[in-house]
Amino acid sequence: MEAYRDQYAQLFRGGRDIVLIALATDEPEIQYDWAREADFPFLFASDLGAEVGQMYGAFRRRRDGGLIDNRTVFVIDPDGVIRWVAAPFREIDPAAYEELGAAIEELVPWRDE
Repeated sequence: MEAYRDQYAQLFRGGRDIVLIALATDEPEIQYDWAREADFPFLFASDLGAEVGQMYGAFRRRRDGGLIDNRTVFVIDPDGVIRWVAAPFREIDPAAYEELGAAIEELVPWRDE
């Protein structure tokens, strides 16, 4: 999440025409405290039962039936159509951010204003 924060202005255009939502299975209070302390400029949502994550394939099942987070990133257009998926997202690979940026650029090209 720190990489998203550090690249927010460039990668997500500082939130202009783009909404970034980090979805996790943590309690809302935990997410709130972490987001405030780390000064994250984007939204967090709690998926306590992992229902949303499972619906979008962001988890895989362990042998014991538990769930493992795939660190999946989705680029979704304004109509709710998934346009790009990285599963799992390779957060330590700089090329992964270039690919994400290209997917965002394709969907929401920079505009001169």
